[in-house]
Amino acid sequence: MTMIAPKALAKKIIRLIGKKKAEEIVLLDLKKLSSVTDYFVICSVGSDIQARVIADAVMEGLSGKDVISHVEGYETARWILIDCYSVLLHIFRPEVREFYGLERLWGDAPREEYPDES
Repeated sequence: MTMIAPKALAKKIIRLIGKKKAEEIVLLDLKKLSSVTDYFVICSVGSDIQARVIADAVMEGLSGKDVISHVEGYETARWILIDCYSVLLHIFRPEVREFYGLERLWGDAPREEYPDES
């Protein structure tokens, strides 16, 4: 098993999803707030197809590193969760992201935003 520091893993995921045009990318640092994970990476996508493309890119980009625990929501692609143990990636359709409001729920978490690269 290849060990990757949680922050380095989060940054790698951000690079992978940025290449596939994920939007409104946010990194929440949960180390002091959660015993479940260290970071949330949250992004929005324009379509269900784009959600799957981004999920596929992350799974391919991290293959062989033994860091993905499981994936949820791939079939419906409205909210895909990729659990990388210390980092949880949330790929949202905008309306689903707004409805669940993870950024509001974890509003105390230190936050980094990554501008869309258009």
